[in-house]
Amino acid sequence: MGLRINDTVPNLTVETDQGTFSLHDFVGDSWAILFSHPKDFTPVCTTEFGAVSTLAAEWEKRGTKVIGLSVDGVEEHRQWKADIEDFCGAPAGFPIIADENLEVSKALDMLPADAYLPDGRTATDSASVRSVLIISPDKKLQLSMTYPMSVGRNFAEVLRALDALQATYGVPIATPANWEHGQDVIVALSLDDDAAKAKFGEIEIRLPYLRTTKMPQ
Repeated sequence: MGLRINDTVPNLTVETDQGTFSLHDFVGDSWAILFSHPKDFTPVCTTEFGAVSTLAAEWEKRGTKVIGLSVDGVEEHRQWKADIEDFCGAPAGFPIIADENLEVSKALDMLPADAYLPDGRTATDSASVRSVLIISPDKKLQLSMTYPMSVGRNFAEVLRALDALQATYGVPIATPANWEHGQDVIVALSLDDDAAKAKFGEIEIRLPYLRTTKMPQ
């Protein structure tokens, strides 16, 4: 069974460069983002973790914890962080999960159950471990994105998606295409016009099934 949107993320015990703990304890009452990587000391992944490091203030502003995963060991992670920090000029303050046995990658539906790491393996052997998972405070998966080896992740989009998830979490609204924080939102179809006006005030009826309103504060 794969991990799908609104599934509870398995409460795995993970070993990281900052100690051993459970994923649920790490998330706590916060939002969390897990960035996974198929191997340490790889060029695209180094630029990505550099981007994560330089966005520390943005994660904090959104009440969001960040955790990495890579299919190598704790000592390799510590050495790799030195390269990441040298590249981006910012501290890599987040933990990175050591997933040498692929247990976490498989449990999070990034690799098939029979996957293994061959001798002399390269990042290609675990290429699908290039995912972004956004997890809500109730420990449920809210978004997942998986990238190929050749395409670096767009962190403006990760932030935009996080903003949209937080804006719509538990609220009967959705966000339209290309939405950015502060723009109008879509009223959920679960509310009729009167209920929508009572809840949000003024609404604009663009189509019978497409109504917008100002982003709730």
